[in-house]
This record gives sequence, C-alpha cells and structure tokens, in this order.
Amino acid sequence: MSTGAPHPTPGPPVTGAHRLSAGTIARYAAGSLGTGGFATLPGLVLTYYLTDNLGVAAALAGVVITIAKLWDVIIDPVIGALTDRQRAFTGSRRGYMLVGACSLPFLFALTFAVPPGLAPVIGALWVLVAFTATATAFSLFQVPYIALPAELTPGYDERTRLLTWRVIVLTFAILLFGAGGPILRDLTGDPTTGYLLMGAVSGVTIGIGMLIATSVAARGTRRVSRADAPGLDVRAHYVEGMRALRRSQPFRALLLTYVLQALATGLMLAGAQYLATWVMRSEAAVTLLFVSLIAPALIAAPVWSAIARRTGKTRAFRLASTLFIVAAVIIAGALMAPGDWLYAPVALAGIAYAGMQSLPMAMLPDVISADADGPAAAGTFSGVWTAGETVGFALSASAFTAVLTLTGYVSSTADMSVTQPESAVAGIVVAFSIVPAGLTLLSLMSLSRYRVTKQDIDVVTPAT
Repeated sequence: MSTGAPHPTPGPPVTGAHRLSAGTIARYAAGSLGTGGFATLPGLVLTYYLTDNLGVAAALAGVVITIAKLWDVIIDPVIGALTDRQRAFTGSRRGYMLVGACSLPFLFALTFAVPPGLAPVIGALWVLVAFTATATAFSLFQVPYIALPAELTPGYDERTRLLTWRVIVLTFAILLFGAGGPILRDLTGDPTTGYLLMGAVSGVTIGIGMLIATSVAARGTRRVSRADAPGLDVRAHYVEGMRALRRSQPFRALLLTYVLQALATGLMLAGAQYLATWVMRSEAAVTLLFVSLIAPALIAAPVWSAIARRTGKTRAFRLASTLFIVAAVIIAGALMAPGDWLYAPVALAGIAYAGMQSLPMAMLPDVISADADGPAAAGTFSGVWTAGETVGFALSASAFTAVLTLTGYVSSTADMSVTQPESAVAGIVVAFSIVPAGLTLLSLMSLSRYRVTKQDIDVVTPAT
C-alpha cells in the first residue's frame, strides 16, 4: 500500500505508557466547547441576523460571511507553520492558543453589537470587520489545537479514544449553542439587545473552553535556539503546505472528503433557522431541531468509536456518511408535507453527524504519522486542514444565500413583517436536504481513495 510518502520509521509499541490519562482527554476535549460554539452559532444565526434583522440582501450577506471565512484560508497555513516554528524553539504550541482564547470573547460579542438604525450596507461592513477579526482569533487557537493529537499519543486506537471524547464535547457544545443561543437572543424581547446578550455570553463560554484546552499543550523539549529558528517567510509557509498536499495522497483524499462534508453540513446549519421560520412556521422550532439533531449524536459518538475499533475508521466513516445521505433525502419530503415529522430524520442525521465529525478527526493524526516528516509538520497539516474546512463552510454560506437569491427570498429588518414566495420556501428545503445529500454522496468517491490502516500506524519495534 502506498501512502504517498515513505513509510514511517517503526516506532515503539503502543503500551500502557502511551495511554492518555482521563485528565488529559478531558482538558483536550474542553477545547471543543470553544470550537463547537464558534462553528455552530455564527453558522446558525449570522446569515439570518444579516438578512432578517439588519435588512441586508441575501446575496450581500453571503458575500460578507464568505469573505470572512476565506480570510481564514489565507492565514491558516501561515499560522500552522508558525506554530510548528514556535514548538521548535519553545517545545510548546501554547502561545498562539492563548492569544486566540483571550481575544475571541470580546470580538465575538462585537460581531453581534451592530447599533440599531444603521444602513444595511454599514451594518454588513460592521459584521464583516468584526467577524473577520473573530475568525482570526479562532484560527490562532484552532490550528495548533488540531495539531496536538499527533503529538499526544502514537496509538491508532488511542487517537480514536481521544477524538471520540472531543466529539462528545463538540456535540454537547453544538446543542448548547445551537439551542441555547436563540433562547438567549429571545430573552430580552428586543433583537438588538438580545443578539448582544447572546454574543457576550457565548463569547465568554467559548473562551473558557479554549483556555482549559491550552493546558494540554505541554511544554516539551526545545529543539533549536530562538537565534537558530528560521525567520518569518510567508511564501515559504504556503509552499510547505502545498508540499504536504502533494506528497501525501491520503491527506488529499481525506481533506477533500472533509471539505465536501463541511459544505454539506454547513448548508444544513445555515438553513436551520430558515427551515424553522418559513417551513415549520415557528422561529422557536430551531431549538427543537437542534435537540433532535444533537441528543442522538451524544449517544452515537461512543458507538461510532466502537464500530471503528471493529471495522476500521474508514469503513465506519463510510457508513456514517451513507446514513447521513439517507436522512437528508427523507428530509426532502418537506417539499410536499412539512410538519413535526421532520424531527425524526433530523435525529437520524444527528446520529450520522457524530461519526462524520469524530472519525475524520481521528484519521488526520494517522495521516500525519504516515507522512515522511511526521509530527514535526503537524502544524502545517492542521493549517491546511483548517483552511480546507473553512472553505467548505464559507462556500456553504455562499451556496445557501445564492439559493435564497435565485428563489426570490425577501430580506427584512427586525421591525418588518414579510411573506416569502413559495419558490423561496421550496429553495430552503432543497438547500437543507437535497444539496447536502448530493455533496455527501460525492465525498464518498474521494473517501474511496484513502488507504491508511491500523497496521500502517501501530508498527511495533521487534524486541532486541
């Protein structure tokens, strides 16, 4: 089997000495309180905030979110290389993580603090600047955070254990922010103060989770002196990221799969509030949608871990993706008969989503280990990975607002009452179900080219 890079040098057997402590797993998983909150709440309410509270046209709202997300694509590979460099001469990736964790709460609240009465274009510009700054702070934490599993343990199954608990917390965070965010927003009875309250409380909660996770980035052994460390060469960082893509065929296959699925799940996330408001005819239904999605996922995450141990991560990932396709196709029935029955296929999608999150994240450290440079280039890999994930979510915002625009969606401010045309309501259902199903089906084609197995990772050194 070829992995697109020389086979890793046989390493030590994975024994009890390599088993992660419960405290390490818990502190690492706490970071997903932050990553889950940041990924969920803006994806759920930011487009709706722009179109239905600030009066921003759907097309412009999509541009605002896409620009902010694509900024991540530009900076993530640089942050990845910088965090590798920081680890080389300090032994830790903690510095950038701390900067991101401490700055994000204020910037997150600022995103939802647009003063009332501003022109829609000015409001859109405010959100663009604030959300881009928030995304930068998030990347400073997220890129080194994703790189840590390859350094914390060399074990194939142990990484699955670590990432499974991370996804359990991630799933809980999605429920907490997806259901709790709209509740916070509605507490004051005024959209302006409600969104500000939601942004402030959520930002602080996200920051706390990030701060806890920074303690896992233990201080290691300095590899080079600060004087010997290479200088900042932005072009070189991008070149190194492209080299990682070129030399690792498993990384390309896994990344493309994950990007397509990020686009699919991002469409669902962006459409949930619209589905609740215009298809199910209740803004409050978005909370029940998230409970239906996440409650089963909390139970399913350990099950996917068990399936992966028995069948391998790749087969389990394929099964989860197929289940998601089935659920999305069933949801398309809302075109003919919208109603409360939608909660059932959404719950099925939640079961699948747990596997679609935990399994590729557990496969990424394996890809890094199978690479010629191994954990020393973990930051480079995680930077490219985060950039790719961001592309998926950025395109999901653009794709969803493009559907809204094409189907005649009517934007409004918080004090306006509008009626949507039937074409717009149908477009919401299509973007929430049929398009995600097609994208996930396409992702299975790229997944079929992924070849890294347990035997490639857990190479035991012969006794001497």
